[in-house]
Amino acid sequence: MKIVLNNRDEEINAEVVTIKELLEIKNFTFRMLVVKVNGVLVKKDRYEHVYVTEGDNVIVLHLVSGG
Repeated sequence: MKIVLNNRDEEINAEVVTIKELLEIKNFTFRMLVVKVNGVLVKKDRYEHVYVTEGDNVIVLHLVSGG
């Protein structure tokens, strides 16, 4: 399937994946992430239940803390 991930066209070798699977496929390993699918914020406890499908726009941001 083709999606847009962080404003870049991506091809994923599946018809549908969960957010959790997508993060694993793309090797996003940071503990503090913000994920939006088509402009809608997805909470961490929903990563296994929210699906990414053909044409979706996904944004994954790394939160960095410090002073």
